[in-house]
Amino acid sequence: MFPNAFNGMTCLVTAGTSGIGRETARLFAASGAATVIVNGRSTESGERVRSEIAAAYPETEVLFVSADLTDPAQLRDMFASIQAKVGRLDAFVHCGGAQVKPGFFANLDADDDQAHFDGHVRSFMNCCRAVIPMMTEGGSIVAVASDAGKLATPAETLIGAMKAAVIMFCRTLALEVSRQNIRVNVITPSIIADTKSYNRVMATEAGARIFGKAASKAKLGVPTPVDVAPTCVFLASPYSSRLTGQAISINGGISAA
Repeated sequence: MFPNAFNGMTCLVTAGTSGIGRETARLFAASGAATVIVNGRSTESGERVRSEIAAAYPETEVLFVSADLTDPAQLRDMFASIQAKVGRLDAFVHCGGAQVKPGFFANLDADDDQAHFDGHVRSFMNCCRAVIPMMTEGGSIVAVASDAGKLATPAETLIGAMKAAVIMFCRTLALEVSRQNIRVNVITPSIIADTKSYNRVMATEAGARIFGKAASKAKLGVPTPVDVAPTCVFLASPYSSRLTGQAISINGGISAA
């Protein structure tokens, strides 16, 4: 899709063992990246994805690093390992997040608040703290957030608040690191079919109701990871070298957020 766009570059994808992350990692390799680093919690899943991408794109070095990004110690160890192995990063796509728990705010508790904050906001901020010093020659940071951070939706109080925080963090960080030739953008899907989180939410009454209503508005079709990953890779690539601080919706026409 982006032939040779990442020649000589090292790219990191968090939550890269499934869904958007997995497809993004594959596209990095397909676009000529020298090294693609895939993060995930499951070593079994990670090694499977690593071997699949490596077999398909033998000229790309594919590495897997296991870490739960909500655990600061594991996150620090992961980046220490990356630093030791590759020295620098050129592109970072963050697909990680907590398990979404749809529900009205009155039915959620402080533990839910903390889990969402740790999974969606704090983990990403901590990743950026580690990534930015490694982008010694400039680079690109791309976060996967959600349209829930742009449009108020009942029963999405927590996820909406956390994704809004990620969006504003990215936009402000983009201004702060532009002098270092680092760009920061965020994509905001609505619902993404064929993912674990989609299936998990659809298994709940509230989630099925929300997603069903949204899907009926997606006149271009409900996006899948294959639809979303190319935008992640474009934003990480030199083809978007003048684009930073943007929040781009990918939702099949559900809204014009």
